[in-house]
Amino acid sequence: MAYDEKLAVRLRRMVGNNPDITEKKMFGGLCFLNRGLMFVGIVGDELMARVGPVHYPEALKQPHVRQMDFTGKPMRGYVFVDVPGIAADRQLQKWAEISLRFSDTLPPKPQKKK
Repeated sequence: MAYDEKLAVRLRRMVGNNPDITEKKMFGGLCFLNRGLMFVGIVGDELMARVGPVHYPEALKQPHVRQMDFTGKPMRGYVFVDVPGIAADRQLQKWAEISLRFSDTLPPKPQKKK
């Protein structure tokens, strides 16, 4: 599945040149990682946001937001935001900030041994 490259450009602009943030193609889309941990991603034209357990219930109450599930089982702490919910830069920025702040609370992903 292809991902929305225009949405990727918008996200890149928002995260700037933070050396802790990298990109990786995953889930048939593109994920943005903070210190090796996914915090947002693009699947098709939708945003996948890792909001964490504290923000999860409130996130699900927002318009254009639904549980994230790839396998038929919802992944708690992750949501999909449909296109109308990220149409404006301020909307996208809000989801990116919530997700980045949550990922900052987690320990960095350990480096794989080569």
